[in-house]
Amino acid sequence: MSSSRPYITRALYDWLLDNDHTPYIVVDATRENVVVPTQFVQNGQIVLNITPTAVRDLRIENAMISFNARFSGEPMEVWVPIEALMAIYSRETGAGMAFGQEPVLPDAEVEEEQGPSLESVPGKSDEEASSETTGEGKKDDDKKRKRPSLRVIK
Repeated sequence: MSSSRPYITRALYDWLLDNDHTPYIVVDATRENVVVPTQFVQNGQIVLNITPTAVRDLRIENAMISFNARFSGEPMEVWVPIEALMAIYSRETGAGMAFGQEPVLPDAEVEEEQGPSLESVPGKSDEEASSETTGEGKKDDDKKRKRPSLRVIK
């Protein structure tokens, strides 16, 4: 099963923008593959403004958050693996969500590579199936039943 973190992040981001708030994210800068301006990292964390006026080409994907921004006038491409995202919240009110440690879920990538599969289930023997289709073993009055029909009522 895939992580719920990117889905919740996208929803909260949209909700904050719809309510004219400034979305900030808190990132664990000590995680592997995090690319952020290190001069602004404090206590292993960095807070980033991801409002559309502050960043360009924001992409909140299932594995990564990425965007282009300027820090002290210098352009930079920022990469935040979704596991390094610690929180998303409103600058104005603090409303949002902090993410805890997610439980280890079965590997979704392995399931996706294999794709769907079919399994056989125990069924009826050939004799049972043929007796049902031929109507053997049924009472005579079962054979005399009328076919179902619809009637129009005005």
